[in-house]
Amino acid sequence: MKYVLSGSLGNINKPLTEKLIAAGHDVTVISSSEDRKPQIEALGAKAAIGSVTDESFLAETFKGADAVFTLIPPILIDKDWKGYIHSVGKKFANAIKEAGVKKVVNLSSIGAHMPEGCGPVSGLHFAEQELNALAGVDVKHLRPGYFYTNLYAMIGLIKHAGIIGNNFTADVAITMVHPNDIAEAAAEELLNLNFTGNSVRYVVSDERTSKEVAAVLGAAISKPELPYVEFTDEQNLDGMLQADLPEEVAKNYVEMGTAIRSGEMAADYRQHPVTLSKTKLEDFAKEFAAAYNA
Repeated sequence: MKYVLSGSLGNINKPLTEKLIAAGHDVTVISSSEDRKPQIEALGAKAAIGSVTDESFLAETFKGADAVFTLIPPILIDKDWKGYIHSVGKKFANAIKEAGVKKVVNLSSIGAHMPEGCGPVSGLHFAEQELNALAGVDVKHLRPGYFYTNLYAMIGLIKHAGIIGNNFTADVAITMVHPNDIAEAAAEELLNLNFTGNSVRYVVSDERTSKEVAAVLGAAISKPELPYVEFTDEQNLDGMLQADLPEEVAKNYVEMGTAIRSGEMAADYRQHPVTLSKTKLEDFAKEFAAAYNA
């Protein structure tokens, strides 16, 4: 089988590439960086160097593929971030149509049922719709929870203020996931290719409250009393702006936090619960502690 994966060698794509290569398949990895080419080839894959905003490049790269894995790179855009995400989804869809690809596994997100009110994830909603509009193409949307790896952004706050915090309440349950578990799910879908039509698969490793996250991470870094602090939306926005995030990005993250706080981001998932994947918060806490102590 021939697979084409967008997303370079990130936290999901690297283990996914390794799994597909180990199964004996032909894998091409798209990356925007020429510097990644030796690393991609060292895994036994082919490198396609170009931009996901270049529709012609995508169509040429997709030709002959039995299936593609679409992943919109997490690029922080300082103007109309949702619109940018939607536009990349449309370019993927146009290239898939031109190349004649019939099977697509698309990385989306929990909350992508929301056309508005969920920050960058609302951009992914429209990217999903672009792929769903393709005639004769079977699409499986993976909707993972909140990445554990996003918690690395809390290291500075812990070291400088002795807290972790966000603009959602301490007792709201958050669906969380390890990138390795997403790679496992993507590999399963790509290797089987038994999905038809347009369908969604949620990928969640654990469900924990922010209070529990603080306790588990605190214990891992020898700070058992580490508190979780709920910020107002304004405080959250100000903190991100002070950290030099573009205002467009900061506002979208605040919006996503309000969707977590209200429960709306997980509302569709609650209607379609899944068996939790293997990597629990306590497992990730070991990785977090290593990064914290580095």
